[in-house]
Amino acid sequence: MLVAYLEQIGVEFVFGVPGGAIEPLYNAMARSARRGGLRPVGARHETGAAFMADGYSRESGRLGVCCSTAGPGATNLITGVACAFENEIPMLVITAQPSLRLLGKGALQEASGPGLDTVDMFRTCTRYSALISHPDQLQRQLTNALLSAYQPTPGPVHLSIPMDVLRTTMKTGPSYNMAHLLKPLAAVDDAAVRELQTILAQSRKTVVLIGSGCGEAIDLIIELVERMGGIFVVTPDAKGFISPRHPLYRGVFGFAGHRSAVAAVEDKEVDLILVVGSNLSEWTSNGWSEAVLNSRLVHVDPLESHLARSPMARLHVLGAIRPVFERVLRTLRRDGPEQISAGEKRKFKKITVGDPFRPASSDAPIKPQYLMRELGWRSPPETRFLTDTGNSTIWGIHNLAMHDHRPSTGGWIRVTMNFAPMGWAIGGAVGTALANRAVPVVCITGDGSLLMNGQEMTVALTEKLTVLFVILNDAALGMVKFGQRMAGAEQVAFELPTVDFKMMAESMGITGHVIHTAQDFDNLDLDAILRHPGPTVLDVRVDREEAPPMELRLRTLGR
Repeated sequence: MLVAYLEQIGVEFVFGVPGGAIEPLYNAMARSARRGGLRPVGARHETGAAFMADGYSRESGRLGVCCSTAGPGATNLITGVACAFENEIPMLVITAQPSLRLLGKGALQEASGPGLDTVDMFRTCTRYSALISHPDQLQRQLTNALLSAYQPTPGPVHLSIPMDVLRTTMKTGPSYNMAHLLKPLAAVDDAAVRELQTILAQSRKTVVLIGSGCGEAIDLIIELVERMGGIFVVTPDAKGFISPRHPLYRGVFGFAGHRSAVAAVEDKEVDLILVVGSNLSEWTSNGWSEAVLNSRLVHVDPLESHLARSPMARLHVLGAIRPVFERVLRTLRRDGPEQISAGEKRKFKKITVGDPFRPASSDAPIKPQYLMRELGWRSPPETRFLTDTGNSTIWGIHNLAMHDHRPSTGGWIRVTMNFAPMGWAIGGAVGTALANRAVPVVCITGDGSLLMNGQEMTVALTEKLTVLFVILNDAALGMVKFGQRMAGAEQVAFELPTVDFKMMAESMGITGHVIHTAQDFDNLDLDAILRHPGPTVLDVRVDREEAPPMELRLRTLGR
Protein backbone atom coordinates (compact mmCIF):
# COMPACT_ATOMS: atom_id res chain seq x y z
CA MET A 1 0.00 0.00 0.00
CA LEU A 2 2.75 2.43 0.98
CA VAL A 3 4.91 1.73 -2.07
CA ALA A 4 1.87 1.85 -4.37
CA TYR A 5 1.05 5.38 -3.21
CA LEU A 6 4.65 6.52 -3.67
CA GLU A 7 4.67 5.06 -7.19
CA GLN A 8 1.37 6.81 -7.89
CA ILE A 9 2.86 10.27 -7.15
CA GLY A 10 6.03 9.62 -9.18
CA VAL A 11 8.58 8.96 -6.43
CA GLU A 12 11.66 7.25 -7.91
CA PHE A 13 13.94 6.75 -4.91
CA VAL A 14 13.71 6.20 -1.17
CA PHE A 15 16.88 7.15 0.71
CA GLY A 16 17.77 5.36 3.90
CA VAL A 17 19.70 2.76 5.86
CA PRO A 18 18.04 -0.65 6.25
CA GLY A 19 17.57 -2.50 9.53
CA GLY A 20 15.48 -5.23 11.12
CA ALA A 21 12.30 -3.32 11.94
CA ILE A 22 12.11 -1.58 8.53
CA GLU A 23 12.82 -4.78 6.57
CA PRO A 24 9.24 -5.31 5.27
CA LEU A 25 9.37 -1.92 3.53
CA TYR A 26 12.70 -2.79 1.90
CA ASN A 27 11.21 -6.08 0.70
CA ALA A 28 8.36 -4.16 -0.94
CA MET A 29 10.78 -1.68 -2.53
CA ALA A 30 12.89 -4.53 -3.91
CA ARG A 31 9.79 -5.95 -5.63
CA SER A 32 8.93 -2.47 -6.94
CA ALA A 33 12.45 -1.98 -8.33
CA ARG A 34 12.29 -5.31 -10.20
CA ARG A 35 9.16 -4.16 -12.03
CA GLY A 36 10.68 -0.75 -12.87
CA GLY A 37 9.16 1.22 -9.97
CA LEU A 38 10.83 3.04 -7.11
CA ARG A 39 13.99 1.66 -5.57
CA PRO A 40 15.90 2.16 -2.33
CA VAL A 41 19.19 4.11 -2.29
CA GLY A 42 21.45 3.13 0.59
CA ALA A 43 22.96 6.06 2.47
CA ARG A 44 25.89 5.65 4.86
CA HIS A 45 24.20 7.55 7.70
CA GLU A 46 20.54 8.44 8.15
CA THR A 47 21.30 12.18 8.27
CA GLY A 48 22.85 11.81 4.83
CA ALA A 49 19.69 10.03 3.67
CA ALA A 50 17.56 13.02 4.68
CA PHE A 51 20.00 15.41 2.96
CA MET A 52 19.73 13.29 -0.21
CA ALA A 53 15.93 13.37 -0.10
CA ASP A 54 16.19 17.17 0.28
CA GLY A 55 18.47 17.51 -2.76
CA TYR A 56 16.30 15.16 -4.81
CA SER A 57 13.16 17.17 -4.04
CA ARG A 58 14.76 20.53 -4.87
CA GLU A 59 15.93 19.31 -8.27
CA SER A 60 13.02 17.10 -9.33
CA GLY A 61 10.09 19.01 -7.83
CA ARG A 62 8.85 15.68 -6.46
CA LEU A 63 8.40 14.53 -2.89
CA GLY A 64 11.65 13.54 -1.19
CA VAL A 65 11.37 10.29 0.78
CA CYS A 66 13.73 8.90 3.43
CA CYS A 67 13.39 6.05 5.89
CA SER A 68 15.11 4.39 8.82
CA THR A 69 14.84 1.54 11.23
CA ALA A 70 13.69 2.08 14.82
CA GLY A 71 15.40 3.97 17.65
CA PRO A 72 18.79 5.46 16.74
CA GLY A 73 18.07 5.14 13.02
CA ALA A 74 15.10 7.46 13.52
CA THR A 75 16.94 9.95 15.73
CA ASN A 76 19.82 10.07 13.22
CA LEU A 77 17.34 11.40 10.65
CA ILE A 78 16.26 14.35 12.77
CA THR A 79 18.96 16.88 11.79
CA GLY A 80 18.26 16.38 8.07
CA VAL A 81 14.51 16.52 8.64
CA ALA A 82 14.81 19.71 10.70
CA CYS A 83 16.82 21.23 7.86
CA ALA A 84 14.05 20.35 5.39
CA PHE A 85 11.46 21.81 7.79
CA GLU A 86 13.26 25.16 8.02
CA ASN A 87 13.83 25.26 4.25
CA GLU A 88 10.26 24.21 3.40
CA ILE A 89 11.17 21.06 1.46
CA PRO A 90 8.30 18.55 1.00
CA MET A 91 9.47 15.21 2.38
CA LEU A 92 7.98 11.97 3.67
CA VAL A 93 9.91 10.44 6.58
CA ILE A 94 9.17 6.80 7.42
CA THR A 95 10.56 5.26 10.61
CA ALA A 96 9.96 1.82 12.04
CA GLN A 97 9.06 0.54 15.50
CA PRO A 98 9.24 -2.94 17.00
CA SER A 99 6.02 -4.96 16.69
CA LEU A 100 3.00 -3.64 18.59
CA ARG A 101 2.96 -6.61 21.00
CA LEU A 102 6.49 -5.68 22.12
CA LEU A 103 5.92 -2.00 22.79
CA GLY A 104 6.43 -1.08 26.43
CA LYS A 105 8.47 -4.22 27.15
CA GLY A 106 11.90 -2.73 26.57
CA ALA A 107 12.33 -4.14 23.07
CA LEU A 108 15.55 -3.39 21.20
CA GLN A 109 15.50 0.15 19.71
CA GLU A 110 11.93 0.86 20.84
CA ALA A 111 11.15 4.58 20.90
CA SER A 112 7.38 4.84 21.24
CA GLY A 113 7.14 6.34 24.76
CA PRO A 114 6.71 6.85 27.66
CA GLY A 115 10.49 7.35 27.63
CA LEU A 116 11.97 8.00 24.21
CA ASP A 117 9.23 8.82 21.73
CA THR A 118 10.31 9.47 18.14
CA VAL A 119 6.79 10.52 17.13
CA ASP A 120 6.99 13.38 19.63
CA MET A 121 10.57 14.20 18.60
CA PHE A 122 9.57 14.57 14.96
CA ARG A 123 6.45 16.54 15.83
CA THR A 124 8.57 19.65 16.47
CA CYS A 125 10.26 19.55 13.03
CA THR A 126 7.55 18.21 10.74
CA ARG A 127 4.12 19.31 9.52
CA TYR A 128 2.59 15.99 10.58
CA SER A 129 3.85 13.15 12.81
CA ALA A 130 1.88 10.03 13.72
CA LEU A 131 2.22 6.42 14.86
CA ILE A 132 0.30 3.86 12.79
CA SER A 133 -1.10 1.61 15.52
CA HIS A 134 -3.38 -0.49 13.28
CA PRO A 135 -3.16 -1.54 9.60
CA ASP A 136 -6.52 0.07 8.81
CA GLN A 137 -5.05 3.46 9.78
CA LEU A 138 -2.29 3.39 7.19
CA GLN A 139 -4.16 4.70 4.15
CA ARG A 140 -5.85 7.56 6.02
CA GLN A 141 -2.74 8.61 7.93
CA LEU A 142 -0.59 8.39 4.78
CA THR A 143 -2.92 10.53 2.69
CA ASN A 144 -3.21 13.07 5.51
CA ALA A 145 0.58 13.20 5.72
CA LEU A 146 1.08 13.59 1.96
CA LEU A 147 -1.37 16.48 1.78
CA SER A 148 0.28 18.10 4.81
CA ALA A 149 3.69 17.92 3.08
CA TYR A 150 2.47 20.53 0.58
CA GLN A 151 -0.31 22.53 2.24
CA PRO A 152 -0.48 25.14 3.62
CA THR A 153 3.33 25.38 3.89
CA PRO A 154 5.62 22.74 2.32
CA GLY A 155 7.71 20.65 4.67
CA PRO A 156 8.50 17.16 5.94
CA VAL A 157 5.92 14.79 7.42
CA HIS A 158 6.56 11.67 9.50
CA LEU A 159 4.95 8.26 9.94
CA SER A 160 6.22 5.74 12.51
CA ILE A 161 5.10 2.22 11.60
CA PRO A 162 5.54 -0.91 13.77
CA MET A 163 7.06 -3.93 12.08
CA ASP A 164 3.98 -6.14 12.34
CA VAL A 165 1.83 -3.42 10.77
CA LEU A 166 4.29 -3.19 7.86
CA ARG A 167 4.01 -6.99 7.41
CA THR A 168 0.20 -7.02 7.33
CA THR A 169 -1.40 -8.08 4.04
CA MET A 170 -3.86 -5.47 2.74
CA LYS A 171 -6.97 -6.69 0.94
CA THR A 172 -7.30 -3.63 -1.31
CA GLY A 173 -5.03 -1.19 -3.12
CA PRO A 174 -4.94 2.63 -2.97
CA SER A 175 -8.40 4.22 -2.82
CA TYR A 176 -7.40 7.81 -3.69
CA ASN A 177 -5.73 9.60 -6.60
CA MET A 178 -3.06 11.48 -4.67
CA ALA A 179 -1.27 12.64 -7.84
CA HIS A 180 -4.38 14.67 -8.66
CA LEU A 181 -4.87 15.97 -5.12
CA LEU A 182 -1.26 17.13 -4.81
CA LYS A 183 -1.37 19.40 -7.87
CA PRO A 184 -0.44 22.94 -6.75
CA LEU A 185 -3.22 25.45 -6.28
CA ALA A 186 -3.15 28.60 -8.41
CA ALA A 187 -5.37 30.86 -6.31
CA VAL A 188 -4.63 34.60 -6.55
CA ASP A 189 -5.92 37.57 -4.54
CA ASP A 190 -7.26 39.59 -7.50
CA ALA A 191 -8.08 42.67 -5.40
CA ALA A 192 -4.50 42.81 -4.13
CA VAL A 193 -3.19 42.38 -7.69
CA ARG A 194 -5.24 45.37 -8.83
CA GLU A 195 -3.83 47.42 -5.96
CA LEU A 196 -0.32 46.28 -6.91
CA GLN A 197 -0.93 47.47 -10.48
CA THR A 198 -1.88 50.90 -9.14
CA ILE A 199 1.22 51.07 -6.91
CA LEU A 200 3.50 50.08 -9.80
CA ALA A 201 1.94 52.73 -12.04
CA GLN A 202 2.60 55.41 -9.41
CA SER A 203 6.15 54.32 -8.51
CA ARG A 204 9.00 56.57 -9.61
CA LYS A 205 11.85 54.15 -8.83
CA THR A 206 11.43 50.46 -7.97
CA VAL A 207 13.80 47.82 -6.62
CA VAL A 208 12.69 44.21 -7.00
CA LEU A 209 14.16 41.74 -4.49
CA ILE A 210 13.92 38.30 -6.10
CA GLY A 211 13.71 35.29 -3.79
CA SER A 212 14.16 31.58 -4.38
CA GLY A 213 10.44 31.08 -5.04
CA CYS A 214 10.57 33.04 -8.32
CA GLY A 215 11.91 30.32 -10.62
CA GLU A 216 8.64 29.54 -12.37
CA ALA A 217 7.98 33.21 -13.11
CA ILE A 218 11.44 34.70 -13.60
CA ASP A 219 10.80 35.54 -17.27
CA LEU A 220 7.74 37.60 -16.32
CA ILE A 221 9.52 39.37 -13.45
CA ILE A 222 12.39 40.30 -15.78
CA GLU A 223 9.92 41.70 -18.32
CA LEU A 224 8.16 43.75 -15.64
CA VAL A 225 11.39 45.32 -14.35
CA GLU A 226 12.67 46.03 -17.86
CA ARG A 227 9.41 47.76 -18.80
CA MET A 228 9.51 49.84 -15.61
CA GLY A 229 13.24 50.57 -15.74
CA GLY A 230 13.59 49.25 -12.19
CA ILE A 231 16.51 47.51 -10.47
CA PHE A 232 17.08 43.80 -9.71
CA VAL A 233 18.66 42.43 -6.56
CA VAL A 234 18.46 38.79 -5.49
CA THR A 235 18.51 36.90 -2.21
CA PRO A 236 21.43 34.49 -1.65
CA ASP A 237 19.31 31.45 -2.57
CA ALA A 238 18.15 33.14 -5.79
CA LYS A 239 21.59 33.92 -7.21
CA GLY A 240 21.63 33.00 -10.88
CA PHE A 241 18.03 33.88 -11.70
CA ILE A 242 19.27 37.15 -13.28
CA SER A 243 22.16 37.31 -15.74
CA PRO A 244 25.20 39.05 -14.20
CA ARG A 245 25.47 40.99 -17.48
CA HIS A 246 22.03 42.54 -17.15
CA PRO A 247 22.37 46.35 -16.83
CA LEU A 248 19.63 46.47 -14.19
CA TYR A 249 21.22 43.83 -11.92
CA ARG A 250 22.97 44.97 -8.75
CA GLY A 251 23.98 41.69 -7.11
CA VAL A 252 23.06 39.66 -4.02
CA PHE A 253 21.26 41.31 -1.10
CA GLY A 254 21.60 39.50 2.21
CA PHE A 255 24.09 37.10 3.75
CA ALA A 256 27.53 37.31 2.04
CA GLY A 257 26.01 39.70 -0.50
CA HIS A 258 27.31 42.75 -2.32
CA ARG A 259 27.59 46.42 -1.41
CA SER A 260 26.08 47.34 -4.77
CA ALA A 261 22.87 45.53 -3.80
CA VAL A 262 22.72 47.19 -0.38
CA ALA A 263 23.28 50.60 -1.99
CA ALA A 264 20.45 49.97 -4.47
CA VAL A 265 18.00 49.09 -1.68
CA GLU A 266 19.11 51.99 0.56
CA ASP A 267 18.78 54.55 -2.26
CA LYS A 268 16.53 57.33 -0.89
CA GLU A 269 14.99 57.87 -4.33
CA VAL A 270 13.51 54.37 -4.29
CA ASP A 271 9.84 54.60 -3.35
CA LEU A 272 8.88 50.94 -3.89
CA ILE A 273 10.65 47.75 -2.81
CA LEU A 274 8.91 44.75 -4.35
CA VAL A 275 9.90 41.51 -2.57
CA VAL A 276 8.86 38.42 -4.51
CA GLY A 277 9.06 34.79 -3.37
CA SER A 278 11.15 35.28 -0.22
CA ASN A 279 10.59 34.38 3.42
CA LEU A 280 12.54 37.48 4.64
CA SER A 281 14.66 35.52 7.10
CA GLU A 282 17.96 36.75 8.53
CA TRP A 283 19.92 35.71 5.43
CA THR A 284 17.46 36.97 2.82
CA SER A 285 16.61 40.32 4.46
CA ASN A 286 20.22 41.32 5.20
CA GLY A 287 19.72 40.78 8.90
CA TRP A 288 16.16 42.19 8.92
CA SER A 289 17.38 45.44 7.39
CA GLU A 290 15.10 48.40 7.98
CA ALA A 291 15.97 49.48 4.43
CA VAL A 292 13.63 46.67 3.30
CA LEU A 293 11.25 46.22 6.21
CA ASN A 294 9.40 49.53 6.02
CA SER A 295 6.35 51.11 4.41
CA ARG A 296 7.98 51.08 0.95
CA LEU A 297 7.65 47.29 0.93
CA VAL A 298 5.18 45.28 -1.15
CA HIS A 299 5.48 41.53 -0.52
CA VAL A 300 4.29 38.95 -3.08
CA ASP A 301 4.32 35.29 -2.04
CA PRO A 302 2.17 32.14 -2.24
CA LEU A 303 2.64 31.34 1.47
CA GLU A 304 0.89 33.18 4.30
CA SER A 305 3.71 32.14 6.65
CA HIS A 306 6.13 34.22 4.57
CA LEU A 307 3.83 37.24 4.47
CA ALA A 308 3.57 37.07 8.27
CA ARG A 309 7.25 38.14 8.39
CA SER A 310 6.43 41.55 6.86
CA PRO A 311 3.63 43.16 8.91
CA MET A 312 5.04 46.61 8.10
CA ALA A 313 4.46 46.12 4.36
CA ARG A 314 2.36 48.56 2.39
CA LEU A 315 0.67 45.64 0.64
CA HIS A 316 0.60 41.83 0.78
CA VAL A 317 -0.22 39.93 -2.42
CA LEU A 318 -1.04 36.30 -1.68
CA GLY A 319 -0.96 33.94 -4.62
CA ALA A 320 1.07 31.76 -6.94
CA ILE A 321 3.76 34.03 -8.36
CA ARG A 322 3.38 33.30 -12.07
CA PRO A 323 -0.39 33.99 -12.20
CA VAL A 324 0.17 37.21 -10.20
CA PHE A 325 2.68 38.54 -12.71
CA GLU A 326 0.63 37.38 -15.69
CA ARG A 327 -2.20 39.57 -14.44
CA VAL A 328 0.08 42.53 -13.69
CA LEU A 329 1.69 42.39 -17.13
CA ARG A 330 -1.61 42.27 -19.03
CA THR A 331 -2.19 45.90 -18.11
CA LEU A 332 1.44 46.97 -18.43
CA ARG A 333 1.82 45.44 -21.89
CA ARG A 334 -1.24 47.35 -23.04
CA ASP A 335 -0.58 50.70 -21.39
CA GLY A 336 3.03 50.74 -20.22
CA PRO A 337 6.43 51.43 -21.82
CA GLU A 338 8.09 49.03 -24.23
CA GLN A 339 10.46 46.37 -23.00
CA ILE A 340 14.24 46.89 -23.36
CA SER A 341 15.02 46.31 -27.03
CA ALA A 342 17.17 43.50 -28.41
CA GLY A 343 19.71 46.11 -29.52
CA GLU A 344 20.06 47.40 -25.98
CA LYS A 345 20.40 43.85 -24.67
CA ARG A 346 23.42 43.32 -26.94
CA LYS A 347 25.10 46.19 -25.08
CA PHE A 348 24.88 44.42 -21.74
CA LYS A 349 28.16 44.63 -19.85
CA LYS A 350 29.38 42.34 -17.14
CA ILE A 351 28.94 43.76 -13.66
CA THR A 352 31.78 42.71 -11.38
CA VAL A 353 30.75 42.18 -7.77
CA GLY A 354 33.51 41.56 -5.31
CA ASP A 355 37.13 41.33 -6.51
CA PRO A 356 38.27 37.75 -7.09
CA PHE A 357 41.92 37.75 -8.05
CA ARG A 358 44.87 35.64 -9.02
CA PRO A 359 47.74 35.46 -6.49
CA ALA A 360 50.76 37.59 -7.30
CA SER A 361 53.25 34.69 -7.22
CA SER A 362 52.89 31.35 -8.98
CA ASP A 363 53.59 29.34 -5.83
CA ALA A 364 51.17 31.25 -3.56
CA PRO A 365 48.14 29.30 -2.27
CA ILE A 366 45.02 29.66 -4.36
CA LYS A 367 42.56 32.35 -3.24
CA PRO A 368 38.96 31.28 -2.62
CA GLN A 369 37.78 34.23 -4.74
CA TYR A 370 39.82 33.05 -7.73
CA LEU A 371 38.62 29.46 -7.29
CA MET A 372 34.96 30.54 -7.21
CA ARG A 373 35.30 32.77 -10.26
CA GLU A 374 37.09 30.19 -12.39
CA LEU A 375 34.96 27.27 -11.19
CA GLY A 376 31.78 29.10 -12.16
CA TRP A 377 33.02 30.30 -15.54
CA ARG A 378 34.60 26.98 -16.53
CA SER A 379 31.59 24.83 -15.58
CA PRO A 380 28.77 24.33 -18.14
CA PRO A 381 25.87 26.79 -17.78
CA GLU A 382 23.49 24.02 -16.67
CA THR A 383 25.72 22.90 -13.77
CA ARG A 384 24.01 22.65 -10.39
CA PHE A 385 26.06 24.09 -7.51
CA LEU A 386 25.42 23.25 -3.85
CA THR A 387 27.35 25.13 -1.18
CA ASP A 388 27.83 23.85 2.33
CA THR A 389 27.44 25.69 5.60
CA GLY A 390 30.41 27.88 6.57
CA ASN A 391 32.94 29.62 4.37
CA SER A 392 31.84 27.49 1.41
CA THR A 393 28.48 29.24 1.35
CA ILE A 394 30.00 32.69 1.92
CA TRP A 395 32.50 32.41 -0.94
CA GLY A 396 29.90 30.77 -3.19
CA ILE A 397 27.28 33.46 -2.67
CA HIS A 398 29.76 36.31 -3.01
CA ASN A 399 32.14 35.15 -5.72
CA LEU A 400 30.88 32.12 -7.66
CA ALA A 401 30.77 33.38 -11.25
CA MET A 402 27.53 33.05 -13.19
CA HIS A 403 26.72 32.41 -16.83
CA ASP A 404 23.91 34.13 -18.70
CA HIS A 405 21.93 30.88 -18.67
CA ARG A 406 18.94 31.03 -16.34
CA PRO A 407 18.21 27.94 -14.23
CA SER A 408 15.19 25.74 -13.79
CA THR A 409 12.80 26.36 -10.93
CA GLY A 410 15.15 24.42 -8.68
CA GLY A 411 17.69 27.23 -8.82
CA TRP A 412 21.28 27.53 -10.01
CA ILE A 413 23.03 27.68 -6.65
CA ARG A 414 21.48 25.73 -3.79
CA VAL A 415 22.09 26.76 -0.20
CA THR A 416 20.45 25.77 3.07
CA MET A 417 19.32 29.09 4.43
CA ASN A 418 18.00 28.75 7.94
CA PHE A 419 18.86 25.59 9.88
CA ALA A 420 22.18 25.31 8.00
CA PRO A 421 23.73 22.00 9.13
CA MET A 422 27.30 21.21 8.10
CA GLY A 423 27.52 18.52 5.43
CA TRP A 424 24.09 19.19 3.93
CA ALA A 425 25.54 19.86 0.47
CA ILE A 426 27.34 16.50 0.32
CA GLY A 427 24.18 14.42 0.63
CA GLY A 428 22.17 17.09 -1.20
CA ALA A 429 24.50 16.81 -4.20
CA VAL A 430 23.94 13.06 -4.39
CA GLY A 431 20.14 13.54 -4.34
CA THR A 432 20.38 16.30 -6.96
CA ALA A 433 22.46 14.13 -9.29
CA LEU A 434 20.05 11.20 -8.93
CA ALA A 435 17.15 13.49 -9.81
CA ASN A 436 18.87 14.76 -12.96
CA ARG A 437 21.69 12.74 -14.51
CA ALA A 438 21.76 15.05 -17.55
CA VAL A 439 23.61 17.85 -15.75
CA PRO A 440 26.87 17.97 -13.77
CA VAL A 441 26.62 18.66 -10.05
CA VAL A 442 29.27 20.55 -8.05
CA CYS A 443 29.34 20.35 -4.25
CA ILE A 444 31.42 23.12 -2.63
CA THR A 445 32.16 22.05 0.92
CA GLY A 446 34.76 22.52 3.65
CA ASP A 447 37.15 20.16 5.37
CA GLY A 448 35.05 20.35 8.55
CA SER A 449 31.87 19.33 6.72
CA LEU A 450 33.70 16.63 4.80
CA LEU A 451 35.02 15.11 8.02
CA MET A 452 31.43 15.03 9.33
CA ASN A 453 29.63 13.63 6.28
CA GLY A 454 32.20 12.70 3.64
CA GLN A 455 31.23 9.03 3.67
CA GLU A 456 28.19 9.90 1.53
CA MET A 457 30.54 10.46 -1.43
CA THR A 458 30.61 6.67 -1.78
CA VAL A 459 26.90 6.71 -2.67
CA ALA A 460 27.78 8.86 -5.70
CA LEU A 461 30.39 6.22 -6.56
CA THR A 462 27.91 3.35 -6.23
CA GLU A 463 25.34 5.18 -8.36
CA LYS A 464 27.94 6.39 -10.96
CA LEU A 465 26.87 10.02 -10.50
CA THR A 466 28.72 12.97 -12.03
CA VAL A 467 29.41 14.93 -8.86
CA LEU A 468 32.49 17.09 -8.28
CA PHE A 469 33.25 17.54 -4.57
CA VAL A 470 35.31 20.72 -4.16
CA ILE A 471 36.79 20.79 -0.64
CA LEU A 472 38.04 24.12 0.71
CA ASN A 473 40.84 22.70 2.83
CA ASP A 474 42.27 25.20 5.31
CA ALA A 475 42.78 22.88 8.30
CA ALA A 476 40.16 24.79 10.27
CA LEU A 477 36.51 25.40 10.92
CA GLY A 478 37.00 28.53 8.82
CA MET A 479 33.85 30.45 9.68
CA VAL A 480 34.48 29.86 13.39
CA LYS A 481 38.14 30.86 13.05
CA PHE A 482 37.45 34.16 11.32
CA GLY A 483 34.34 34.85 13.39
CA GLN A 484 36.37 34.58 16.58
CA ARG A 485 39.12 36.73 15.10
CA MET A 486 36.82 39.49 13.83
CA ALA A 487 34.86 39.58 17.10
CA GLY A 488 37.94 39.68 19.31
CA ALA A 489 36.94 36.40 20.97
CA GLU A 490 39.22 33.64 22.19
CA GLN A 491 40.84 31.76 19.30
CA VAL A 492 39.90 28.25 20.39
CA ALA A 493 38.69 24.84 19.13
CA PHE A 494 38.64 25.71 15.42
CA GLU A 495 41.76 23.78 14.40
CA LEU A 496 41.56 20.67 12.24
CA PRO A 497 44.35 18.34 11.13
CA THR A 498 45.66 18.81 7.60
CA VAL A 499 43.95 15.88 5.88
CA ASP A 500 44.91 14.60 2.43
CA PHE A 501 41.42 14.26 0.94
CA LYS A 502 42.87 12.98 -2.34
CA MET A 503 44.19 9.95 -0.47
CA MET A 504 40.89 9.59 1.40
CA ALA A 505 38.97 9.68 -1.89
CA GLU A 506 41.28 7.15 -3.53
CA SER A 507 40.83 4.82 -0.57
CA MET A 508 37.11 4.89 -1.38
CA GLY A 509 37.73 4.25 -5.08
CA ILE A 510 37.11 7.89 -6.08
CA THR A 511 39.50 9.90 -8.24
CA GLY A 512 41.12 12.79 -6.37
CA HIS A 513 43.32 15.81 -7.12
CA VAL A 514 45.19 18.21 -4.83
CA ILE A 515 45.10 21.88 -5.85
CA HIS A 516 47.75 24.09 -4.25
CA THR A 517 47.90 27.06 -6.63
CA ALA A 518 45.88 28.88 -9.25
CA GLN A 519 48.10 27.26 -11.89
CA ASP A 520 47.14 23.81 -10.58
CA PHE A 521 43.48 24.64 -11.07
CA ASP A 522 44.08 26.15 -14.52
CA ASN A 523 45.81 22.93 -15.62
CA LEU A 524 42.86 20.78 -14.52
CA ASP A 525 40.74 19.21 -17.28
CA LEU A 526 37.47 20.34 -15.74
CA ASP A 527 35.45 19.48 -18.85
CA ALA A 528 36.49 15.83 -18.60
CA ILE A 529 35.80 15.73 -14.86
CA LEU A 530 32.28 17.10 -15.36
CA ARG A 531 31.58 14.45 -18.00
CA HIS A 532 32.93 11.54 -15.96
CA PRO A 533 30.20 9.08 -14.86
CA GLY A 534 31.26 9.07 -11.24
CA PRO A 535 32.43 11.39 -8.47
CA THR A 536 35.70 13.33 -8.34
CA VAL A 537 37.31 15.08 -5.36
CA LEU A 538 39.30 18.32 -5.52
CA ASP A 539 41.32 18.87 -2.33
CA VAL A 540 41.87 22.63 -2.67
CA ARG A 541 44.48 24.01 -0.25
CA VAL A 542 43.06 27.54 -0.11
CA ASP A 543 44.82 30.54 1.37
CA ARG A 544 44.24 30.09 5.11
CA GLU A 545 44.40 33.82 5.84
CA GLU A 546 41.81 35.01 3.32
CA ALA A 547 38.92 36.33 5.43
CA PRO A 548 35.40 35.79 4.04
CA PRO A 549 32.82 38.62 3.85
CA MET A 550 30.82 37.61 6.93
CA GLU A 551 30.20 40.98 8.58
CA LEU A 552 26.42 40.56 8.46
CA ARG A 553 26.56 37.40 10.56
CA LEU A 554 28.71 39.09 13.18
CA ARG A 555 26.37 42.08 13.27
CA THR A 556 23.37 39.80 13.77
CA LEU A 557 25.14 38.10 16.67
CA GLY A 558 25.64 41.51 18.27
CA ARG A 559 29.41 41.33 17.82
